[in-house]
Amino acid sequence: MNRKYFYTAFAWFMIVLVLICLPGSDLPKPDNWMKILYLDKIIHTFLFGMLAYLFMRPMLFSEIRRERKKAWLIGIVIATSAWGITTEFIQKYLVTGRSFELADWIADSCGAVFAWIFAWKTQLKKAH
Repeated sequence: MNRKYFYTAFAWFMIVLVLICLPGSDLPKPDNWMKILYLDKIIHTFLFGMLAYLFMRPMLFSEIRRERKKAWLIGIVIATSAWGITTEFIQKYLVTGRSFELADWIADSCGAVFAWIFAWKTQLKKAH
């Protein structure tokens, strides 16, 4: 598989890294409606769901066997979830004004799982 298919995923990875490293003072203070809608968690779910999907996409269109694709996609979900918890520790220990939030990691992991469901149901089912 050609590595150029992963360029978009690596670019998105860097965008996520920059966003999680923004100091707390650079982030907008949430209004009540933002808290009610859990906007922060929705953003986490989107960022990490997109990250997982962009890494899954090259695998979806590769020539490897279906079972192997499934294993790769699950591995990407696990790696994305691991990256999510890592970013929470980065925020806690290395970023001013940010903290560790277990709910953020859960949202990150949910995004990765949603990406897997989307990828598996829409792309691989079409192939067979």
